[in-house]
Amino acid sequence: MNQNIHPIAGVYLGTTSAGIKKNGKTDMVVIELAEGTRTAAVFTQNRFCAAPVTLAKKHMAETSPRLLMINSGNANAGTGQPGMDAAIATCELAAANQDYSANAVLPFSTGVIGELLPVDKFEHGLPDALANVRVDGWMDAAKGIMTTDTVEKIVSRQFEIQGHTVSLTGISKGSGMIHPNMATMLGFAATDVAMSQELLQKALTDATNLSFNRITVDGDTSTNDACTLSATGQSDLPEITDESSEAYTIFAQQLNEVMTELAQMIVRDGEGATKFISIEVNGGATQQECLDVAYTVAHSPLVKTAFFASDPNWGRILAAVGRAGIDDLDIEALTIFLNEVCIVRDGGRASDYTEEKGQAVMDLTDITIQINLNRGEFSETVWTTDFSYDYVKINAEYRT
Repeated sequence: MNQNIHPIAGVYLGTTSAGIKKNGKTDMVVIELAEGTRTAAVFTQNRFCAAPVTLAKKHMAETSPRLLMINSGNANAGTGQPGMDAAIATCELAAANQDYSANAVLPFSTGVIGELLPVDKFEHGLPDALANVRVDGWMDAAKGIMTTDTVEKIVSRQFEIQGHTVSLTGISKGSGMIHPNMATMLGFAATDVAMSQELLQKALTDATNLSFNRITVDGDTSTNDACTLSATGQSDLPEITDESSEAYTIFAQQLNEVMTELAQMIVRDGEGATKFISIEVNGGATQQECLDVAYTVAHSPLVKTAFFASDPNWGRILAAVGRAGIDDLDIEALTIFLNEVCIVRDGGRASDYTEEKGQAVMDLTDITIQINLNRGEFSETVWTTDFSYDYVKINAEYRT
């Protein structure tokens, strides 16, 4: 990965193989946060949220987090009270020899649903992970949170705010079961700026809505989604407390870009994906109708399989737009493009469209579907993938 990974002062990362994954790969990550660090978080909207999500929310309401504890290979979801007891036990194990309490530990799990978390694996894994924490452990952590991901996902940058150099680094995991309602993944970002808790939460929520909540691979919302943003306050930039300040504007823009890059990495690594598809909907009467159109197209199995086959079957896109539930949609007014090629105009196939033009676009790896509703001022973009044979194979064999 050709980028500089900037350590964040006050953030220490450790990893180990605790034996949770059957393949023996790294499956436990701890992110220790210096005292005084503030952390914001967003979580899945799935009603069947996993035990670690419920417990992390509870701990966030009680005290400032000092340790983020992540395991891969087991989601600890759909496990009832035994699953909650296991999550509590692992937090107690993590805090046992530390200078903070168990409720200062936020648990995160990803992997197979419905299997009880093996607490005994944490008994020897946690001491190992905590013993090797270091500020430059970001890449190992990015690898340790992977499940069906094929590549680690990490973005890091330094930038200037009012003459002060600040750092921002983030990692994420996700490849399948990707659909909004927070975002279907795990993500952990940190910065050395100082920021009020209220603004930190706003920055994360806004960035999530523009990035992780604009991606979809298969329309399935996970039980375990979570994303955090920790601010250690160890840069020399004065604390950011004003939403209208130049400092906040610059930071928020940088955060949005980092989160968007991480989100797009998830789409590009979608299970079995061969195409990266941007769906731009312009001229909507509301933001929601733009999203309704974009997601209807993105979730259409017929559209997604046509893209996998590089088949310019533009009628599938047209049909998806038509069933998006938009009241009083004027099909004569809308246009649809594949990259620069107009495929639909005046209620049907564009008069200048040819199969050759459509095929030339469909043969590409990165493709943009631009849908112009021409009925308002709103625009939205969603990123998705095709459906390949490998998507079925990966998910059919997930537990084997």
